[in-house]
Amino acid sequence: MLSGYIVAASLFLADRKQVSPCVGVQIVVRDSLDKHFINEADLAQILRKAGLDPMKHRMDEINTEKIEAALQENDMIAKVEAYKTPSGRIKLEVEQKMPILRVMTADGGYYIDNQGSTMALSRRYVARVPIANGAIEKELSTTELYEFALFLQNNDFWNNQIEQIFVHPDGDVELIPRVGNHRIILGSFDGFREKLDNLRLFYEQAIPKVGWEKYSIINLKYKNQIVCTKR
Repeated sequence: MLSGYIVAASLFLADRKQVSPCVGVQIVVRDSLDKHFINEADLAQILRKAGLDPMKHRMDEINTEKIEAALQENDMIAKVEAYKTPSGRIKLEVEQKMPILRVMTADGGYYIDNQGSTMALSRRYVARVPIANGAIEKELSTTELYEFALFLQNNDFWNNQIEQIFVHPDGDVELIPRVGNHRIILGSFDGFREKLDNLRLFYEQAIPKVGWEKYSIINLKYKNQIVCTKR
């Protein structure tokens, strides 16, 4: 009898919680100290516009899957988890996207994130990532350019060295380094890892002897060759 009472009481209390109104919304934005693309006020506004503000509904009326779907449509958000807590609240855990490249265009531009999707620029926060401009179509930015930017992101040396990527109309890619007053002609993105390996070896062996100012152009477009143009 005691076991039956406990079960019945638990079910009764659970039912009462489900029909009671939502008493609050707890929002956690991960990496909010490093990235500031979106905040709690933005998320609350998205839910209000979608008619999904939990504070206006009973717990049993709140569809957490719809909340996740509405927030996931924002291109600043990588992942959303929404769930109900025993205390009668809705908890939202939001993960922001991680930009790895900023593409500059005539109408402003956009970011490419580490999953290869695009992100709108933010008026609130500017990510410190390499900049790409020139003859860049969307398809290029989410394929070869994305793969190159992801390589830079995962390589401390080149991530600190490459500041800008310029794509010429003929497809040649030019790199602007942070250190040294020279331009790097990569050519196409084909074999870029091998090209940059050769350039790093050149930096380590030749530059200490001749200095950073000797060459204006370092050309990597020819296989297994580095062609330098003196100032």
